[in-house]
Amino acid sequence: MNRTLLLILCDFLLLNLLALTRWETAEPARAKQAPVPELAANAPTKEQDLMAALRDSLADEKASRDQLVGKLQTSDAALMAREQSLTALRSESTKLSAEKNTLATSLVETQRTAADLGRKVAAATQDAVLTKEQLAQLQRELAEKRAEAERQKQALVALELKREKEQGEARKQIEGLTVAVMVGEQQKKALSDQAADLKTQVRVERQERAKVQETATQLAQGVGQLAEKSGELTKEIRDNRPINVNVLFNDFLANRVNATFAATRKGFLGPVSKAKEAATVLVTDGRQIYALLHADDTVLAVAAENNPDWEKLSVEYSHGPAYRGVAGVMHFLAHDPRIVVLPIAAAQAGSLGANVYSLAADPFKFPEAVLISGGGKGYGEVSFKLDPSQPGFVRVDNRFFKRLFGDFAPSRGDLVLSKTGELLGMMVNSDYCAVLKDFTPLQSVRTGDDIVGQRTGAVLDSFAARARALPLKMQ
Repeated sequence: MNRTLLLILCDFLLLNLLALTRWETAEPARAKQAPVPELAANAPTKEQDLMAALRDSLADEKASRDQLVGKLQTSDAALMAREQSLTALRSESTKLSAEKNTLATSLVETQRTAADLGRKVAAATQDAVLTKEQLAQLQRELAEKRAEAERQKQALVALELKREKEQGEARKQIEGLTVAVMVGEQQKKALSDQAADLKTQVRVERQERAKVQETATQLAQGVGQLAEKSGELTKEIRDNRPINVNVLFNDFLANRVNATFAATRKGFLGPVSKAKEAATVLVTDGRQIYALLHADDTVLAVAAENNPDWEKLSVEYSHGPAYRGVAGVMHFLAHDPRIVVLPIAAAQAGSLGANVYSLAADPFKFPEAVLISGGGKGYGEVSFKLDPSQPGFVRVDNRFFKRLFGDFAPSRGDLVLSKTGELLGMMVNSDYCAVLKDFTPLQSVRTGDDIVGQRTGAVLDSFAARARALPLKMQ
C-alpha cells in the first residue's frame, strides 16, 4: 500500500475517532469554582483558556492518531496472513487434483491390463494350448491385477473423499477469508469516510485556530491601544488632579533662580549706581527658556517718568554656588511691559540645574491658584475671577486669600502658579494677574558697558505712560 495514502488514512481515522469520542463521559465533570475577582492581578484571560484547550485537543488528537496507525498496521498484517493462507490452500487443492488425475490414469491402465489378461486367458482357454501352470500363473496375475485395481479404486475413492473434505474446508476458509476481506473493505471504507470527516474537522479547526490567532493578535493590539489610552488617561488624570500647595511651594524653593541687576550712569556729583536682586523661576513657551521678573524688581523700573539714560547695564543669574550666567538682553513683554523676561539658552538652563516651568495650557481649569510672594517669602491659595473688561488678566479675590506661610498681602511681582504646577502668570499690581500665553516682546534692551545709544530713559518713560493710560484698577 502506498505509504502516503496510509498516512492520510491514519490522519483521517484519528480525526474521526476524535470527533466520535464522547469527551463528556471520558472526563469527569469539574467542580465549579468560586468566581475570580475582576481585578485579580494574574487572572487568565478567555483567550488563554481557549489556547490551552486547543493545545490539549491537539495533544489528544496526536495520541489517538498514533493509536489508529497501530490498529491499521495490525489489520493490514492480519489481512496479509489470511491472503497467504488462502494461496496455500489453493496450491494444496491444485496438488490434490493432480494426484486424482494420476490415480485415474493408473486405474484406467490397470483396467486395460486386466482386460488384456482376460483376453489372453480366454484365448488360452479357447485354444487349450496353455499349460495348467501357465493358466494358474495367469490366474494369479489376474487376481493380483484385480486386487491391485481394487486397492487403487479404494485409494482413489479415499483420495476423492479426502479431496472433497479438503475442498470443503478450503471453501469454508475461502468463505471466511472472503467475509473477512469484505469486512476489511467495509472497515477501510468506514475508515476512509471517517478520515474524510476528520480532514474536514481538521480544516475547520485550523480555520478556527487561525481565527483565534487573529483574535489574539487583535486583542494584543487592543491591549497596546489600551495601554496607550491608559497612559493618556493617567496623564489626563495627573493634569486634572490638583497638586498640594506645600509641594508646589517646596518645588519653587528648590528651583528658584537669583537674578542680579546693576546699572551705572553719570550724575552731577559723580557716577550713580543702582543694583537690585530678585528671585524667580525659569519658564518656557516650548521654544525658548526665560527667567521671569517684574520690571520694578530690576534696575529699569516702570513706575515713574523722567527716567535717566543708563550708560552701563549688567544682568547675572545663578542657582546655588555651582553656576553663574550672564543675560545679554532684557525683553519687555507686549502683553504688559511691566513684565520682563531674560532669554536663557537651553545649555545654560541645564547647567543651572533648575526645573523649567511650562505655561498653563488651561489656566482656568481650577478656580483657585497658588500665589508665591517676594520670591518665596510667603505663599497661599487664592481664588480668581475673569474680568470681561480686561482680557488677558484675572482679578484676584483678596477677600478669600488664605495664607499658608508668612504674613503678607498680594502685590506686584508675585508669581501665580496653577494647581497643576504650571505657570499661570504674574501679579502686575495687588489686584490683577497677567495671564501669560506667550513671551512676545514689545521692546528689548541689551546689556553691556555702553548702552547710551539705546536711550533707556525714553523707553521707560513710554512704558510708564502706557501704564498711566490703563484704568485705575490696572495701574
